[in-house]
Amino acid sequence: MRGSWQARRDCLEQILGPTRDALEELQELEYERRFTKGPSGSFKNLIFAADGPKPQIVLRDAVNNDVEIVRHADARLVFTDPLPPHGLTWRQMVAWWAENHQPGADEKIAAESLYRRLYRSLDSVPERLVMRTYCARYAEERGFDLPALIPQVCLHYDPYTRRSGKQSGALFRQRMDFLLLAPDRSRIVIEVDGVQHYGRPNPPDGQGRITHTAVPRLYAEMVAEDRRLRLAGYEIYRFGGWELTPPGGKQLLEDFFTELLARHQKPAL
Repeated sequence: MRGSWQARRDCLEQILGPTRDALEELQELEYERRFTKGPSGSFKNLIFAADGPKPQIVLRDAVNNDVEIVRHADARLVFTDPLPPHGLTWRQMVAWWAENHQPGADEKIAAESLYRRLYRSLDSVPERLVMRTYCARYAEERGFDLPALIPQVCLHYDPYTRRSGKQSGALFRQRMDFLLLAPDRSRIVIEVDGVQHYGRPNPPDGQGRITHTAVPRLYAEMVAEDRRLRLAGYEIYRFGGWELTPPGGKQLLEDFFTELLARHQKPAL
């Protein structure tokens, strides 16, 4: 009887095995095809988590595109390790932090120290809520293998227009609020917009209250930069600060991150 069942299994394997193998190959090809949607160009460095004055940056080696912060370097973190093929996880960020900033610390202690340093770079209540809500996932099972949420990432450096006091349309957004480097090689930008993104403050009224006037130019510059980044291969999600206020802000973020991570995980074979 055992031989009979084995014969049947062998027969089914001969009939269905090639189909299963073909489906697995197609699934893997689909996953690889998604990689082609990522940004063009290669990853070189991350300058992030500003908690002080703006840096002064020089192009140390134009041939290799090496940049160096020559002033206020201690107010920024700089990640220059090679980017792993499938994104940048919290575990990898913690290992980098321990090696470069806290030698000898175990993973848990280094993770707590890095989190505090990143959190210190945030300057608004809604941004802090985004950070706390996402980073709570690191404590879950396999949480350290999630993509790292990287705050205050330098996108452009434009000292010339900054000195002149003029805004450059091509370099409007100098930094990203948050960046995720996902397992499918997507670069995901998360922006939290306060009123300063679309309005200018008016003089205080008689009670000291400050209102804002909408400025269409500010909005136009913001969406133009979004278009440029999308065409360059970035994926952008934008939140209004108002929608992250209590009582529903935390749940909104939890639901968003659940869907986002599911969208960008590697399909199971």
